[in-house]
Amino acid sequence: MAILHLSLSPRPLKPPQNPNPTTPKPKILCNFSKRDFILHTASLCAFSFSAYDPFAIAFADTSSSSKSIISIIANTKTWFQFFGDGFSIRVPPEFEDIMEPEDFNAGLSLYGDKAKPRPFAARFASSDGSEVLSVVIRPTNQLKITFLEAKDITDLGSLKEAAKIFVPAASTLYSARTIKIKEDEGFRTYYFYEFGRDDQHIALVAAVNSGKAVIAGATAPQFKWDDDGVKLRSAAISLTLL
Repeated sequence: MAILHLSLSPRPLKPPQNPNPTTPKPKILCNFSKRDFILHTASLCAFSFSAYDPFAIAFADTSSSSKSIISIIANTKTWFQFFGDGFSIRVPPEFEDIMEPEDFNAGLSLYGDKAKPRPFAARFASSDGSEVLSVVIRPTNQLKITFLEAKDITDLGSLKEAAKIFVPAASTLYSARTIKIKEDEGFRTYYFYEFGRDDQHIALVAAVNSGKAVIAGATAPQFKWDDDGVKLRSAAISLTLL
């Protein structure tokens, strides 16, 4: 079985534009240069496949914590709303678009060559690059072998079964919840996972429409999550399929 996990980004991020000179820079508790730190942090928002070890994910006691975690979110209505290919998402204040030109060109076929998949459908970062919000889109038949077109994320399995796809091995799962949103033709199901891996804390929301999985991930160093976790969790939960 395969699992969709977070891996190294294939390219460096664009340096932040016009950082606010009055905002004090947070202290980074490592020996990386700023560029190395940005690369390391942004790597947690790229997705690929690896073998799944069913005993590698440490499930924290989510029975009492999941509801309380997901209930702690911010009002994002005043945030910038980004519209992408079949989705929208709210972007935290002061986050900057860090998509590269090649990210937009990916997915185009030239002279009959096979098109390369776009690594990101959207990508934003804080001014110091330590906090990243990304959206990726993947065909559901790459996540789970099936001959049928997935129309809802439940077609990939239950919340617990789908954790094998969306939560990487060696992670500690803090929260997992099903979110149902009323739409014109019924309810849309979203899966929410919040987990830690190495020194990073990640909030991830995934949904499916017409055979495509749209996955939003917000990540930050663990030591920054106490201050900015509500903001990042709220950004991920703001993902809406159009």
